[in-house]
Amino acid sequence: MIDPITALNGLQSAISMVKKASKVANDLGGLAPMIGKMFDAKSQATKAMLQAKREKKGSNMGAALQIEMALEQARAFEEELKMLFMQTGKIDVWNKIKARQAEMDLEDAKEISALKKAEKEAKAKEQEMQELAIAIAAFAFVLLLIFIGVNEMMDFCQTTRRCGGR
Repeated sequence: MIDPITALNGLQSAISMVKKASKVANDLGGLAPMIGKMFDAKSQATKAMLQAKREKKGSNMGAALQIEMALEQARAFEEELKMLFMQTGKIDVWNKIKARQAEMDLEDAKEISALKKAEKEAKAKEQEMQELAIAIAAFAFVLLLIFIGVNEMMDFCQTTRRCGGR
């Protein structure tokens, strides 16, 4: 996993690169690869910050501040991008982009849900296997104790000759 600070720096540099390119570009289509990289950087930054929060590196306040500042910068840039599409008369393209994003976000959520479910099932199966192993070990231990008890009783009977009703 990428370092959160590096991910945030990547996001900030991607935003500034797209801003610079948008000033000299005469067509939004030419900006598409850079815009895509910027949104990839945003996604990476968000994931890195959430991973860092899960690992409890640093303070919660620091992590929250960094996450929110980077996401706010990305949101502000997204609004600028929307305005750029509006100014060029391509709001329909922007709406299609947002619809596709929502669709892809839904697919991602379904994938994450399926992965979590599979992980939960694997954990439950592992727990079940551990319980089965413990039960088998306990049963084997009881059998061993019975065997030792019977063996000791047989030795006692042979040495004392007082078993079996004789």
